[in-house]
Amino acid sequence: MTSWNFADVWETIASEQPEAPALIRGADVRTWSEFDRRSSALAARLLSAGLTRQSRVAQYLMNSMEYVESLFATFKAAMAPVNTNYRYVADELAYLWIDAGVEAVMFHGSFSDSAAQVRSRVPNVKLWLWVDDGVGSCPEWAEPYEDVATSGAELPSDAPARSGDDLFLLYTGGTTGQPKGVMWRQDDLFCVLNRSATIKYSEDGTLDAIRDGLAAAGDARARVIPAAPLMHGTAAFSAFAVLDSGGAVVLCENTKFDPQELLDTVEANRVTDLSIVGDAFAKPLLDALDASPQRWDISSLKVILSSGVMWSAPVKDGLIGHAPNLLCVDTLGSSEAVGLARSISSSRGTAKTAGFKLGPDAQVIREDGTPVTPGSGETGLVAIAGRAPIGYFNDPEKSAKTFREIGGRRWTTPGDFATVDEDGTVTLLGRGSGCINTGGEKVFPEEVEESIKLHPNVHDAVVVGAPHERFGQQVIGFVEANSGESLDPSELKAQLQDRLAGYKVPRHLVVVDSIGRAANGKVDQARWKAEAERIGSAST
Repeated sequence: MTSWNFADVWETIASEQPEAPALIRGADVRTWSEFDRRSSALAARLLSAGLTRQSRVAQYLMNSMEYVESLFATFKAAMAPVNTNYRYVADELAYLWIDAGVEAVMFHGSFSDSAAQVRSRVPNVKLWLWVDDGVGSCPEWAEPYEDVATSGAELPSDAPARSGDDLFLLYTGGTTGQPKGVMWRQDDLFCVLNRSATIKYSEDGTLDAIRDGLAAAGDARARVIPAAPLMHGTAAFSAFAVLDSGGAVVLCENTKFDPQELLDTVEANRVTDLSIVGDAFAKPLLDALDASPQRWDISSLKVILSSGVMWSAPVKDGLIGHAPNLLCVDTLGSSEAVGLARSISSSRGTAKTAGFKLGPDAQVIREDGTPVTPGSGETGLVAIAGRAPIGYFNDPEKSAKTFREIGGRRWTTPGDFATVDEDGTVTLLGRGSGCINTGGEKVFPEEVEESIKLHPNVHDAVVVGAPHERFGQQVIGFVEANSGESLDPSELKAQLQDRLAGYKVPRHLVVVDSIGRAANGKVDQARWKAEAERIGSAST
């Protein structure tokens, strides 16, 4: 059994190339030695606050150097990070941190008010570290992150021993209900990500393999911009893979996606890799390039990788037209399953939209675990065997449904449905639960419906997804009022914004005479989906 641990790997890289850049944001460049030293000081503070081995630490942060440093610090102290969606409102934050048993929170100043609202509900949190983003001052109940990071404190000699079994907790909405914490052993995640990294190490190697790999690679190092939020697996995994190869994570100065700023950053830093989330990012990038085709030199860019939402073939073609040596890699995966399938487009040809080739350990299976026959047109679940998460945190029932024993092997079935062509091409159909994917964010109809029904004048509601040109899908809700009552959709949307993250609030709320539930309580999903598509298409 191997025992790869991210902190061990990154410390080794820091010792081998202390002056090489590890983190870049605008004019601020943090070397590997600085990255290592600051993270050690943060780890020491976590331990002195009373946290112990595998205590959970929340990153309530936008994309920033501090986000990556706090992950390194958490790994150094043999603790488990808890990604936190910074769009969550108080109730959602409380649920997440209580479910994870969080004991420390790193938070940006912009989120001080939200953190203050939740404090009394999470009494087990022993340490709050405030990251200055120019908004407000440090609350009296928190400590300034920068003071801790620059304290020079070192890990104590009795710090918890690290292991390949140490967890990386990645909370995801999955396919149903509240967020679930996907439990990745660091050893498994390192090996899975390293299969597509710039420097590939033997899975059964030691830290000497890191030293040998860096020496053999010379000065060539990848630089990645995780354009999507690091709180999501797509961005975090791309950052990890580049750091594991001794490269640098490059961040835009603004936290809100700006295609022109991103292209400026690619050019200024000779970025080699870009991680995005489908057309929601790719279309604005292509629009900017088309509008000013001579403005940016993006010849350094070798790979754009997307995961999580549809990336259409015409957009890939357009991007390749501006960078003929570019590879557009569209991956099918999830927080629970990395490497399910991929499609690669280049100047030699573009893969069709939603068309993927299965990975070596993946196949499309029926509910009974038998493989779907290629070319049959039969729909099945995409599944992958081999290195995978060990389950969902504190949820053995849902773990058993997703991580299954089939034919003596452990398979992960995150819920993606697909068909398989005769040539092995997989056509992704989506998730059978009705989960809505808008710009890479997962929205669960049941959660939004229940929030709508909290309004005293609402009798019933149904929420569905409809296509959206940029974001893949948009949220549309249909609402039935109580008999004799009236509803103002704009007022209802305003109330929802107090209870739900903005991306969950329906783009369109339509008052209807009746939802029309059957005797068994079910609604005609096909009817409402068709109506939602009509409304969506009329509004674009």
